Amino acid sequence: MSANVEMNNRPDYDQVIQDIADFVLDDSVSSDEARDTARNCLIDTLGCGLLALRFPECTKHLGPLVEGTTVPHGARVPGTHYRLDPVKAAWDIGCIIRWLDFNDTWLAAEWGHPSDNLGGILAVADYLSQVNIANSRASLTMGDVLSAMIKAHEIQGVLALDNSFNRVGLCHVLLVRVATAAVVTRMMGGDRERIMAAVSQAWVDGSSLRTYRHAPNAGSRKSWAAGDATSRGVRLADITMRGEMGIPGVLSAPQWGFYEVSFSQTNADLELKNKSDREFKFQREYGTYVMENILFKISFPAEFHAQTACEAAVKLHPYVKDRLDEIEKIVITTHESAIRIISKVGPLANPADRDHCLQYMTAVPLAFGNLVAEQYEDSFHAANPIIDELRDKMEILEDKAYSTDYHDPDKRSIANAMQVFFKDGTSTERVAIEYPIGHRRRRDEGIPVLEAKFQSNLATRFVPHRCDEIFSLCKDQTALEKTSVADFMGMFVV
Repeated sequence: MSANVEMNNRPDYDQVIQDIADFVLDDSVSSDEARDTARNCLIDTLGCGLLALRFPECTKHLGPLVEGTTVPHGARVPGTHYRLDPVKAAWDIGCIIRWLDFNDTWLAAEWGHPSDNLGGILAVADYLSQVNIANSRASLTMGDVLSAMIKAHEIQGVLALDNSFNRVGLCHVLLVRVATAAVVTRMMGGDRERIMAAVSQAWVDGSSLRTYRHAPNAGSRKSWAAGDATSRGVRLADITMRGEMGIPGVLSAPQWGFYEVSFSQTNADLELKNKSDREFKFQREYGTYVMENILFKISFPAEFHAQTACEAAVKLHPYVKDRLDEIEKIVITTHESAIRIISKVGPLANPADRDHCLQYMTAVPLAFGNLVAEQYEDSFHAANPIIDELRDKMEILEDKAYSTDYHDPDKRSIANAMQVFFKDGTSTERVAIEYPIGHRRRRDEGIPVLEAKFQSNLATRFVPHRCDEIFSLCKDQTALEKTSVADFMGMFVV
């Protein structure tokens, strides 16, 4: 046989894909802590979406692609009157969830926001429920939604633990598409073969580049990229359920597979000398670890690596607010990941650029005592030159211990410290915060604040009695899980 002839033996699905499918099909995976956290994640994520509806740059993306389109049993977009096909509804829900960079976060070798998957999960759950009711079948329940959230969080988060897509220039929303495709295919009634096929299609899509998240190209695409990804996951699930075949060796195929095409770049920090170096590594099996350890952005709509720095700035505000013109320098001690992705100097071109700038995110609360979404807008920035004056005085240093503890699975800290030095030789205390208020280690302190955040966000869209009705239901784990998806989504229609 000629050496140039390629054997056409169709492989089994890559083990990574088989493991995802088996996990999605395993109904025994759960924990009371994971379900309680998923409930809090649900309300926080929806609240972030409602708050984003105040921003025209977000709402211009919403609604049917063809104005006036009517969709039978269309999925509702919370806080709006839209009823859309599940693919576009997933896009819209995912867009509002992520717009303000205020929903949950997962930090590991790769970063991301697992609640982005709620766009696809809610859209499909609402659509399927309305179809079921029209055919005299039962609606899905919000308990089903929480179960899907736990699974999607786990898939995205476990893949991120030891596999750095950002180091080869790829955006983490790839993992949203993979996780959404997996859980949504199961929601649609897909068996193991269908789930594997859908997940394989998600890997074939590859990934968008991270360039829109970094200087000098940071921009608003990072606010809708996750909506695009979760929507694509729904579309791939739909294609698969119509009978489209999968691509079993999508990850491992020589020359043409994901590992060689998209995961094989090298740089000073990542030496990929052989095939095994390019394959995904796994720290743990799938379970409920990610949901139980998810990080909530409770206090600030800001990139998560800066959350503790913002907390430190708020603490220092009373001591510097009347002495801003006397400041000589501001020293921020942080971890390697923060330096790599959000430390930047020079002009900031837009709100998306500012909410991914460590110096901007700390200068605002240092000067004004808080950080809210409106403070990223062009008008606020232009009216307050003190922000850039403070940025110019900042020194960013890495603490190796902070970087080590960031990756420690038993700590998962996101530490920052700040100290302000004045021209007269005096200084403030050095304020160091290891764990942000949204960390698992601060749940008792954080959840009441998260609930207050949700109530505030509800009030931006609904009248008081509707806010009370929604909040009361969402506080009751048992009642919420029994509520039909159709009824729950109906509460969010305006």
